[in-house]
Amino acid sequence: MDKQYQAKDIEEKVYQSWKEGGLFNPDNLSEGKKGSFSIATPPPNVTGALHMGHALNFTIQDTLIRWKRMQGFKTLLLPGTDHAGIATQNVVEKKLKKEGQTRFDLGRDKFIEKVWEWKKEYGGMILKQIESLGVSCDWSRTRFTMDDNYTEAVHQSFLHYYNKGLVYRGKRAVNWCPRCQTSLSDLELEYKEEKGKLWFIKYKLKNKNEYIKVATTRPETMLGDTAVAVNPKDKRYKKLVGETIILPIVNREIPIVADEFVDLEFGTGAVKVTPAHDMGDYQISQRHKLEVMQVIDENGRMNNVPSTYQGLKAKEAREKVVAELDSLGVLEKVVDYTHQVPKCYRCNTTIEVIPSWQWFVKMDKLAKLSIAAVEKKKIVFTAKRWEKGYFAWLENIQDWCISRQIWWGHRLPVWFCQTKKEAHFVSLKAPKKCSICGQCQPKQSEDVFDTWFSSALWPFATLGWPKKTKDLKQFYPTDMIITARDIINLWVVRMIFSSLELLKQVPFKKIVIHATIMAKDGRRMSKSLGTGINPMDLIERYGADATRFGLSWQVTELQDIRFGEENMMAGKKFCNKIWNASRFVMQQLGNEKFDLATKPKPVTKEDKKILSALAKTIKKVNNNMAKFYFGAAIQEIYHFFWHQFCDLYIEEAKNQIREAKSAENTKKILIYVLATSLKILHPCMPFITEEIYQSLPLKKKKSLIIEKWPE
Repeated sequence: MDKQYQAKDIEEKVYQSWKEGGLFNPDNLSEGKKGSFSIATPPPNVTGALHMGHALNFTIQDTLIRWKRMQGFKTLLLPGTDHAGIATQNVVEKKLKKEGQTRFDLGRDKFIEKVWEWKKEYGGMILKQIESLGVSCDWSRTRFTMDDNYTEAVHQSFLHYYNKGLVYRGKRAVNWCPRCQTSLSDLELEYKEEKGKLWFIKYKLKNKNEYIKVATTRPETMLGDTAVAVNPKDKRYKKLVGETIILPIVNREIPIVADEFVDLEFGTGAVKVTPAHDMGDYQISQRHKLEVMQVIDENGRMNNVPSTYQGLKAKEAREKVVAELDSLGVLEKVVDYTHQVPKCYRCNTTIEVIPSWQWFVKMDKLAKLSIAAVEKKKIVFTAKRWEKGYFAWLENIQDWCISRQIWWGHRLPVWFCQTKKEAHFVSLKAPKKCSICGQCQPKQSEDVFDTWFSSALWPFATLGWPKKTKDLKQFYPTDMIITARDIINLWVVRMIFSSLELLKQVPFKKIVIHATIMAKDGRRMSKSLGTGINPMDLIERYGADATRFGLSWQVTELQDIRFGEENMMAGKKFCNKIWNASRFVMQQLGNEKFDLATKPKPVTKEDKKILSALAKTIKKVNNNMAKFYFGAAIQEIYHFFWHQFCDLYIEEAKNQIREAKSAENTKKILIYVLATSLKILHPCMPFITEEIYQSLPLKKKKSLIIEKWPE
């Protein structure tokens, strides 16, 4: 061993030795008595680079996999990437823009070719970064959500839902990004606080010199109002329910309806109902059979409105509407108002709600399946507090909009008859002729699936479904999913009901929700805010082991971690301590080779203490790992190795080795405790422990990654 520990000198070399030895591949591991243990890693976006959330997530998964592998399980940590429809399309479109082109200049097929070119060049970057963290994924099984076999799974799942009547096409109000030109789910929106206004407008009752006052943050949408709603419990408006009012500017007659959705405390307690451009209003319209009148189009411009407003951007129309209301004498007052405005999670454009033809999955039955799986403990949240939000979302779930109006993604296997308008059928292969009219050449839907529709299949599509593969039989259901809290509803729920519906079994047995890493001051980590930290910089400065140590050290039962780089510094110091202590021990051993098959017996009081402390540490580490208390586990090992082994026993061992009668036994205990310490350190700090272990003078040894976990 070199005098000084240098992470850069060993990490790549050690990692390549594991890969070349096929030690991440479960096919090369003996079956053992304990069976298999598998985790499908949350697939990072193909556009992505490693961030601190990824680093923590992969450190935790790899720690568990290495622990289980050493315990004798046939382990699989399955990696891959998500095609990330909107994000990837945006990246390639930006590249084209610099070249003076748009996707429309290229056409769909040529544009898709460009995306695949980009993916080939940049798509694997994050996987290389994950390797640098030391993660022992079976790279031979790497999956991508646009691979041919994965695409087959996506199409088969859609066909299943369609044949069971769980999929339908309908025109409904959806979240729409005017920039990306696609629908988005509620879960794909980001809300940003903005200072705006609250306009109070008087709507005149028909044939009466009376008014009902409404308050709105978007006066331009009033051109599409089809009712005013009040809460049925609101005594102020009880007599007005059923009355007709005259909508200012357009002079259209609309009713006053009673609906419990209305908040008595907001504004005047009476709200304008614009079903085409507000999700809540759309629900009211369905209950009261109101007309859905669209006045904002897909480009965020006014449409189907008086000529003075036609074609204006929504914000431009707002100014004109307010001015006209004021001139009509029906603008009562304007107050400052701060509210949360929905933005596209990819391009930050303000979302419009518009009616659009989309494909939906009916969620009633699927939600019940997901609720029952957790209620009956077929799937367990390892931290019970996450159940409440899980159940609440499922109990109030809306049908899932699964179509997107972009080009990059899995295209819907839906074909439209060119003779009969809107008539369509599903075919996984391009049909030679229309199955509806029998004459035309049907046209395939332009829509692609929501990225979350395909990633909902991740745990089983990666193992070969819909085929009945050996991997699916051996590794499914997976043992757990490890992820962040912000995608419980986006992803975890959808994997659960997809697996229950398509395979009639749960996708995993446990759900581990890990901490969210925040900046030191408690703000979220973000490049744009200047609070983000690149894990690759930490690996460069401190090494992968120290980075993993620093991340693990901070994991507690509390959810948020206020990140401190000092933990990585402590990790680097600990690496130096391990290295130097190991060098000292080996200097004492001479040229003799030792057999660890038999545990040495204590002779002195100090021998008994260290062996007892080691046994207690192993027990505590096992208990903490089983409970997913990774911080507690690494802290136990740290304190044992630094304080009990190095500070106490090694110092005493120097004296014992000088005495001939205890020298040989002391050497055996030194090598035994050191080797065992390296084993229990290995899951968290794999590089340095493997490098040192291969230097130990042992009669029998394998790669540490597949050595037996100490009892």
